[in-house]
Formats: sequence, C-alpha cells, structure tokens
Amino acid sequence: MNILSIQSWVAYGHVGNASAVFPLQRLGAEVWAVNTVQFSNHTGYGSWTGDVYTGAQVAKIIEGIEARGAFPRCDAVLSGYMGDRAIGSAIIDAVRRVKLANPAALYCCDPVIGDDDTGDYVRPGIADFMRDHAVPAADIITPNRYEAERLTGRPIATLADAKSAIAELQARGPRTVLITSLRTNATPADAMDMIVGEAGQYYLLRTPLEAVQVNGAGDAISALFLFHRHATGSAAEALSRAGSSIHGVLRRTALAGAREILTVAAQDEFVAPTTVFTATQV
Repeated sequence: MNILSIQSWVAYGHVGNASAVFPLQRLGAEVWAVNTVQFSNHTGYGSWTGDVYTGAQVAKIIEGIEARGAFPRCDAVLSGYMGDRAIGSAIIDAVRRVKLANPAALYCCDPVIGDDDTGDYVRPGIADFMRDHAVPAADIITPNRYEAERLTGRPIATLADAKSAIAELQARGPRTVLITSLRTNATPADAMDMIVGEAGQYYLLRTPLEAVQVNGAGDAISALFLFHRHATGSAAEALSRAGSSIHGVLRRTALAGAREILTVAAQDEFVAPTTVFTATQV
C-alpha cells in the first residue's frame, strides 16, 4: 500500500507524521510523508520552536512526488494538522490529482481543529476550511468528539447524537465517519469509546481508559484505521484492529509512566495487539 501523508512533524515526540508514518511502515505500507510544519515538539508542552510551511512550499513537495510518476500507484492520501489555510488548498488539489491518476484511491481527512480541554487550537479559517472543503472532498474522516461537534454545530452527549452527527457528516460527502475519543452518557467512567458509521451501519468499540496524558494517539488512529479499512474493506474490522493497537500502545505508555506515546517501544502492538477488542453493531 502506498500512502501520501500530509501533516505536521515534530523532532521530539510523536504527533502528526511523527505519529502516523512509523506505524504504517511497521505494517508494511510505503509512506510518502509531506510535512506541513516542522516543530521541535508538539504544542501541548506550551513552548516550541520551528516553522509552519506555506501552501506553496507544501505544493512544491507534492509536485515533486507527482513528477516521479507516483500518483497512479498512490492508494490513499492522509491529511492531518494543516498549520495554515493555504496548505489545505494544496492538499485538496493533491487529492484531486491523485484521484485523476488512480480513481480507486481513498482520501482520509483527520479534520484537526481542537479538543475538549483546549478548544480550537488551529489558526482562524482552518475550521471553516475543514467544514466547507476538506470534509466534502474526503472518503473517510476521523474527527474526535469535539471536532465532530464543531463540524456539525450540534452537541454529542448520547450515542444517538453521535449517530446523527455521523449521518449529517456523511451527507456532505465522506462515506465513512469515525468519531474518536468519544464519551457519551453511556460510556463507563473507566472506558473510552469510538464509533464508526458506513453504509447505514454503525459500530462501537469500547476499550479501557488508560491514565495517560499524551498527544498523537488520534493521529495514529487515523493512519491505522485508513490502512485497515483499505486492506480489509470493512469499517468494523478496521475499527477493531486500529483501536486494539492504540489501546495496547497507550497501556504500555501508562505502565511506563511516559509523557510521550511509546510509538517505537510498543511497536509490536501495531502488528499483533496484546488484547483484541471487537467492534459491535449499535
């Protein structure tokens, strides 16, 4: 599988491409990584150094990949943190050109906007770009609960709310919607849910809640879900495999008391999760 992954990069820690590329490679995928930012570390630390690239710079790198004749062999495009609205335009244009070269290619958009504890943490205009341009262009989207609320303008407090939000988002373009980091009134205090909707069916995956405060798990989930959805053709199976792997990594991260997700030390979880959780239809 060949995947064009366009998102952020950090030198220290694991978020964006630094969280997504290695798990995909560990599973055997060839990843063409294009970075939208180059930071010393993720912004959750409160201070960092580095630069946000321009849309023109990102587009130039993508054009270079295209010039190698790669697009007909591109099975999927994955996008995450954009950094600047102009980068979004470069991504959507890349998706268009990839699909012209290979109509079977998938576009998975992780519509990074923010989270419950931070609110929006992207630049002004990016949330609107995600809603109006990226989501309609995508085959798969993987918002967290906060982002699903921002994209739909409705609260998600119950399982029924989550299913309604998925249906609304699907009506805008993407056929598969995965909501990550989902907590509803039905989620036990010691658990975390994810729900995926596709072709009128919904599947829930519930895993134990681990006592960790790390960044980058959502970026890895999006990458793993895309890989397994393409490989198996099943949203339910992709959710089970991706969620089981991430739980295993987070479990080992918690046991180690680590501040950063143990992407490398726990890499076997991407291939053979210690515990396999099954997604159930809801």
